[in-house]
Amino acid sequence: MMQRLSLPAPAKLNRMLHIVGRRADGYHELQTLFQFLDRSDMLHFSPRDDGAIHLAPAIAGVDHDANLIVRAARLLQHASGTHQGVDIHLDKRLPMGGGLGGGSSDAATTLLALDRLWSLDLGLPRLAELGLTLGADVPVFVRGHSAWAEGIGERLTPVTLDTPWFVVIHPGEEIATPAVFGHPELTRDTPPISMARALRGGAEQGRAWRNDCEAVVRRLSPDVAHALDWLSAFGPAMLTGTGSCLFCPLTSERQADRILRRVGSHWHAFKARGCNTSPLHDALGIHDEWSPMSQYGDA
Repeated sequence: MMQRLSLPAPAKLNRMLHIVGRRADGYHELQTLFQFLDRSDMLHFSPRDDGAIHLAPAIAGVDHDANLIVRAARLLQHASGTHQGVDIHLDKRLPMGGGLGGGSSDAATTLLALDRLWSLDLGLPRLAELGLTLGADVPVFVRGHSAWAEGIGERLTPVTLDTPWFVVIHPGEEIATPAVFGHPELTRDTPPISMARALRGGAEQGRAWRNDCEAVVRRLSPDVAHALDWLSAFGPAMLTGTGSCLFCPLTSERQADRILRRVGSHWHAFKARGCNTSPLHDALGIHDEWSPMSQYGDA
């Protein structure tokens, strides 16, 4: 039996996010481009033979049994019928409630880690199917490649995006996703576009990628609005997910370093490189069967 496994749970960015409708069940129909960063939480797994699932340290405000990591482990136990357990240590490096997908990524890393640690060999499609029951963003972390996503974010097509350096700023507050999606002024009728057009970055007629949640988040949080305006001086800054993290693509690490020196201590900020293959898959030596589209796809 493998004795210990330490793996990253990488951040993601929504390089664009359109809300194209609202379903009868209240969920919103989206079109988005997911990309990973080389910035991650770290999880450490040690197997147990008594079936217990233990996670440490405790996260303030999150009940142990409600944590997505614990839920993912128990879901995998139930789906596989295994009687094995695990001790999990979480080294939390990504901000919570920032739109970087930290909780979903932690859950996906747990599914892939325990599939390996417990010798289950369920395969990525099955693990992604299980992950979807935990959250709409979990499958993209399981599949491990930049992706065009539709539906509630679960219908994925692998793509290859540019991989610039990014500066990411967390203004220091969480944005509640229900507050954004429930806001009466949220745009919910953006016309759907093709994946090929999305991959071109909306370059026609000078348009750029955008996030339909951004206007509402600006209204909900003056601090986020201020940080977004500040970062926009350096390039096409944008909100990721429902926030509160902001990012700006840059041409070089040196440019990122120059911006970070100007951020100051009032915001948390870091630099990261965009990735088309998840650092989790790199660490596990996984090569998915997906065949990504090129950056611009077909017209």
